[in-house]
Amino acid sequence: MTFNLHFPERQLIELRIEHADLDAWIDRLAGQMPVDQLMLQRLKKRRLALRDAIARLQAALEPKEPA
Repeated sequence: MTFNLHFPERQLIELRIEHADLDAWIDRLAGQMPVDQLMLQRLKKRRLALRDAIARLQAALEPKEPA
């Protein structure tokens, strides 16, 4: 059996890991003085895009309810 790195479940795990990493990075950056507002804004925008991608992938993986 071959292992495909592009399984939707694997992609979901990778997106969640990246989202968690961004959370930690944003927390560290926000605690520094002076705060780099531009970098913070970019990281938050990327985190939001990841959250949307995670939601779309989860919706695609969930079984459809019978009508």
